[in-house]
Amino acid sequence: MMTALLELNNVSVSFYGFKAVQELSLSVKDGELRCLLGANGAGKSTTLDLICGKTKSTGGDIRFKGENITDLPEYRRARLGIGRKFQVPTVFKDLTVTENLEVARSKRCGVWQTLRRSGVRMDARVEEVATVVGLQDRMTAKAGHLSHGETQWLEIAMLLMQDSKLLLMDEPTAGMTMGETAKTSEILNGLKGRHTLIVVEHDMSFVREIAEKITVMHQGALLAEGTIAEVASNEQVRAAYLGSGGFGHA
Repeated sequence: MMTALLELNNVSVSFYGFKAVQELSLSVKDGELRCLLGANGAGKSTTLDLICGKTKSTGGDIRFKGENITDLPEYRRARLGIGRKFQVPTVFKDLTVTENLEVARSKRCGVWQTLRRSGVRMDARVEEVATVVGLQDRMTAKAGHLSHGETQWLEIAMLLMQDSKLLLMDEPTAGMTMGETAKTSEILNGLKGRHTLIVVEHDMSFVREIAEKITVMHQGALLAEGTIAEVASNEQVRAAYLGSGGFGHA
């Protein structure tokens, strides 16, 4: 039986009096792929910020692997295994795919120190991770020459090189072609079980391909949880979203 890897207990955050997240409680099991849905402004991205430490909560507590990480800074949470992928990829555009992955592998050395000390063992790991995200044939290409989808996959690979146990992904398919979106669903489905993923997404066809459990947020609070069928038939969800463009666009 899978145990909880991440727990949010009554977590809140306010910005100048505005409650972006309100007493949110969330439990994500080890190896689970959780989709976080809601309209713009529902608090989804802020929730990811709270988990990775980019934003500090003003109430409640956050536990990772049973440890209270509420007051830990962002870099210490990253060292514990929490990786965050933002909407806009952050890669080294002037470095190759291989070099980007080698840099990501090192947690303590500088960029050029890492490149100088890369060896056979690191190369094997780089090749393994590149294959997971489908970039094994693009190893010598500079990141700045990759397609939008390939750049997104490279950033996912960089999190894997950092041994991130929990992957936080904010709209990973935004701007992708249909083919790239389909490949991204294959990548994420291949990662679950070995990694735990929380995915914020608006593309409901993509969500249907990857979701095990869905959490729906509304005005900073938890509105509903369950399978996609359970959530889609939930009266509160329907009232909140179906009347304004449909749950499929939430």
